[in-house]
Amino acid sequence: MQEKKKFLILIVFLVIAILGIILTTKNNKYLEGKHYINISVENYGDIEVELDADTAPITVTNFISLVNEGFYDGLTFHRVAEGFVIQGGHPNGDGTGGSNKTIKGEFELNGVENSISHVRGTISMARSSDYNSASSQFFIVHEDATELDGMYAAFGHVIEGMDVVDAIVENTITEEDGETVLSENQPIISKITIIEK
Repeated sequence: MQEKKKFLILIVFLVIAILGIILTTKNNKYLEGKHYINISVENYGDIEVELDADTAPITVTNFISLVNEGFYDGLTFHRVAEGFVIQGGHPNGDGTGGSNKTIKGEFELNGVENSISHVRGTISMARSSDYNSASSQFFIVHEDATELDGMYAAFGHVIEGMDVVDAIVENTITEEDGETVLSENQPIISKITIIEK
């Protein structure tokens, strides 16, 4: 009788442990590993990007979620700064906002370790002075800008299509400040899609 009771207790503990593992797995709401996207820019071509969810899980999960919603399709690059960045992902095309959600900034100044450096081809999140204000706006680094390291949430790298970024920088008409692009001159993101690899 005593053995049967011990056996039943053991079974109950095993069931609880298994349920705990299942629930923990289901509650892990952030992506992991590498993910790949393709940014198609009207009249320019495609930019293929590898996203690193191990380094920036909150950022990558938010970005992929917006891509899956089709959020970026038809938006523009409203800021094109030669030797620095091209920036887009704002619904109004003026750089003043984003989607209806903001996320924690995954960078050192905000207490998060992030080993991705802002070198040529890095993709990173734009934000306001609030460290946790990143939403949908992102930028791709045109030329090394390592002064941004630790201050912005870098979350991947361009693996193909930096020639497209170069062409956007070379051909986009900017205003006197050398980076603001009027709406009629903004390169259009026709679509961002997930690539299965």
